[in-house]
Amino acid sequence: MRLTTIMGWLVVLAGFYFGLSYLLNGDSAAAGFGIVDPTGYYVVKGVRDVAYALTALILLLMGQRRALGWVVLADSIIPIGDCLAVITHGGTVGYALMVHGSAAVLVLLTAGLLLRETTPERPRAVPAQ
Repeated sequence: MRLTTIMGWLVVLAGFYFGLSYLLNGDSAAAGFGIVDPTGYYVVKGVRDVAYALTALILLLMGQRRALGWVVLADSIIPIGDCLAVITHGGTVGYALMVHGSAAVLVLLTAGLLLRETTPERPRAVPAQ
């Protein structure tokens, strides 16, 4: 196996490990993160959103529309999770649905449209006679 493949898998596994740590044992994970001041989490959320935007931008600029569709579909968990977080942590259902629920619908619609796109056929060269 190539070193880059192994490193790619480590990135995937680290993301799952840290993400699930926060979801399953948030207090312990937060202590391990090192931020004592809760406003530091604004930076964490900002960086998360910028990283997602850059991932989408790179795929879009490279013309990798199908891969972009899969990434957008996978990342639809972000607004869905944000919606659930607002509902379960003191926010109103109406606000959660208006802001995060509508974002989730837009993201899922975008993913669906990207994944349904067909690549236009290139004109075939006519063999010389």
